[in-house]
Amino acid sequence: MGAHLARRYLTDPDVEPEPSSVPSFPADMGLPNRRQREMIATQEEMNAAQLPLDQRDYCAHHLIKFLKCKRDMWPNFLACQHERHDWDKCEHEDYVMRMKEYEREKRLLKRKAMMERRQAA
Repeated sequence: MGAHLARRYLTDPDVEPEPSSVPSFPADMGLPNRRQREMIATQEEMNAAQLPLDQRDYCAHHLIKFLKCKRDMWPNFLACQHERHDWDKCEHEDYVMRMKEYEREKRLLKRKAMMERRQAA
């Protein structure tokens, strides 16, 4: 996603979304039957597990299970490979979903700009 810098500042900045911002279009626009993502771990669970702020994301519930397993199985940390795999898989799926949302936002911004140009002409 580092290529967005060149596109954002050199080519077409009005249709290039900001990667760190919240999507500006509704979640169901452009994709039929889109499943909404929700946070599974609550704030109380994350506070009790003492998770740092940068790890409080969509996959926090898997991380909490993994850290609990590591704590309970110490010194045999290799017994928690299943929990680690679940957390890694969730993080990867979250990354893929964020990239899809970014590309969707970019496509919808291009569509909006094209429709505005047609109306102006």
